[in-house]
Amino acid sequence: MARWLGAALTVLILAGFAGVQYGRSLLEPVSGDGELILFRVESGTSFAAVAARLETEGLIRSARLANLLARAQGLDQKLHVGEYELSASETTQEVLKAITGGPVKTWTVTIPEGSRAVDIAARLEAEGLTSATEFLLAVDDVKLARELGVPADRLEGYLYPDTYRLPRGLSPEQITRIMVKQFDRVWAAEIAELAIASTLSKNQIVILASIVEKETAAAAERPIIASVFLNRLEQGMRLETDPTVIYGIPDFDGNLRKKHLKDRSNPYNTYRIAGLPPSAIASPGAEALRAVVAPDTTDFLYFVSRNEGTHVFSTTYREHVNAVNRYQRNRRRR
Repeated sequence: MARWLGAALTVLILAGFAGVQYGRSLLEPVSGDGELILFRVESGTSFAAVAARLETEGLIRSARLANLLARAQGLDQKLHVGEYELSASETTQEVLKAITGGPVKTWTVTIPEGSRAVDIAARLEAEGLTSATEFLLAVDDVKLARELGVPADRLEGYLYPDTYRLPRGLSPEQITRIMVKQFDRVWAAEIAELAIASTLSKNQIVILASIVEKETAAAAERPIIASVFLNRLEQGMRLETDPTVIYGIPDFDGNLRKKHLKDRSNPYNTYRIAGLPPSAIASPGAEALRAVVAPDTTDFLYFVSRNEGTHVFSTTYREHVNAVNRYQRNRRRR
């Protein structure tokens, strides 16, 4: 009897040891393949569902053991939404740590100065970061603009042009918040103090800066162009700037015609409306904003493109006409 009990105990011990060893083996890497696989944790997904997908995609050996291990360590309630670069060469413990607190995969998106909201939306959608349509709805959300402290009814002009590293899975509202906060940082650090002396409101500064941004890419010209527009506003002259007209034309084909300049139904037609347009027409950078609050002191009222990136500035209409005839003779509008 004692011999039988001893044998049974030995079998149990060996079985237990084998079970432990087998359990440990299930927590080991699936393979030695270090190839990175992009794994996405969706919002609202349970830990069990995530573990099942990890097993299905060959990143862990056992979803069941992963669940037990996560619960024991309190990790099952700490899932982070986002994308992770994982490999089959990682242990289950390493995989769990990654999806509950590791670095989320981010995507670099550069928004150039002068980008319109539609341009930004297209770039974000191209990177798989959000729907362009949903992003533009957020841009036009008056309530969101108020929540973000934007002194306008929409976010055009306040989506600061910069390079961003964004994870997938953010909502359009979250992305706009990131961009507006960057605008706020730049405004506070570089523009706010200079803006005190301006006769324009913050929103008017942003609107005019967006026009300056679209009119020239030459940094040295921005303060001069800003002075032209400010001089015209002071004298009660219309701005008469093409970029605003273009902004108000749906599906603009690249050819600005005389009929466009005569169109009174376009609220952005500064050849017909007085003062500034209803909103910014693009995202101005710090240099364009600074040009408006610290413009050059000039008597210029007109400018025309030389067709090579710079402009000729004039104080009288006659001078302006001469410059137009010289530089735009072969580029007259139809």
